[in-house]
Amino acid sequence: MRILIADDHQMFRQGLRLLLDSQPDVEVIAETGDGRSAVQLAVEQSPDVVVMDVSMPDLNGIDATRQIMTNAAPGKAPKVIALSAHSDQHYAEQMLGAGAVGYVLKHAAFPEMMEALSAVMAGKIYLSPTLPNVGKVQGHGGSEAVAPGTNKLSPREREILQLLAEGKAMKEIASVLNVSIKTVETHRRTMMSKLGLYSVAELTKYAIREGVTSLEMPTH
Repeated sequence: MRILIADDHQMFRQGLRLLLDSQPDVEVIAETGDGRSAVQLAVEQSPDVVVMDVSMPDLNGIDATRQIMTNAAPGKAPKVIALSAHSDQHYAEQMLGAGAVGYVLKHAAFPEMMEALSAVMAGKIYLSPTLPNVGKVQGHGGSEAVAPGTNKLSPREREILQLLAEGKAMKEIASVLNVSIKTVETHRRTMMSKLGLYSVAELTKYAIREGVTSLEMPTH
């Protein structure tokens, strides 16, 4: 079983790698700290499983999972297991809607990760039993379980929304995505129109609320 780990906490990622590599018939072929490089590595390395953190800077795990599923050849997509500190049903549904087949909470013991890996490799869905309302989580039957607001946005708009929320300037965003500044500005205006929002500050609050970015909501 060839595994790619994507998690922005280096110590956690390296610890998980050591535990996985100690198991028979398991090999961690690559690791990364952001969603954008996870998408690239998934294409280059063709792992059997991607263990994907939900909240990462630059490109979150939800959108990275969606891009991996989109870029994969028919029948060749890796199994994606979400690994998250979020026990909110909302995040689980978004990950499953993006194409993930597992959702494991970070506070779980390591044997649960092995159980999840065995389940998804057998073609099953794995949801952490400690996930609140686990029986009500939707999205693993082929349905698009995404947030009511974010499903109005295109994948590129979601990328730009996250980068804007994380404080990137228009020029930086254009460089990261290899598009013109005018294109970024057009997407920003389109997002505001779709969502009924009128400033970058409002877009940022929206991105935090919907789990598009790992930034924390301001307390004031």
